[in-house]
Amino acid sequence: MRLTTKGRYAVTAMLDLAFHCQTKPVTLTDIASRQTISLSYLEQLFAKLRKSGIVVGVRGPGGGYKLSRDVVEISIADVIAAVDETIDSTKCGGKGDCQEGEACLTHELWLGLSEHIRSYLNDISLGDLLGKESVSRVANRQDLKNGFVTTIIPLQEKMTA
Repeated sequence: MRLTTKGRYAVTAMLDLAFHCQTKPVTLTDIASRQTISLSYLEQLFAKLRKSGIVVGVRGPGGGYKLSRDVVEISIADVIAAVDETIDSTKCGGKGDCQEGEACLTHELWLGLSEHIRSYLNDISLGDLLGKESVSRVANRQDLKNGFVTTIIPLQEKMTA
């Protein structure tokens, strides 16, 4: 399976949003700055994420984007699917017509791998990633580098409050 830039950027942007939207909506300009992703590309991704119901836009001064539901309810597989990425290790798109219209010798192997990857990504939520100290460390480093001042409540404290 090869996850394209679109899928990687969508997951990265969503994790940035999840980290920063705890206090207020987040602008795509801020995400673009922190993650060095093109603003126009983020606009395209967020149109798909909004259409799929994973994020909601907030209009007006202080507007931006926020998550439509709790971080523990949004899986990485949800994010990848929302931007029309597929999780498929076969060369036939899972159809079984990889060799002259028939399944190739290793079709079942790659099909099984795709299922494992899909299951793995489905079992990881944005909340799971936010709970990792390494993610908080990187997000705080990016904020400092880009001149952002944030006061983020660690997910563990938020869940017990």
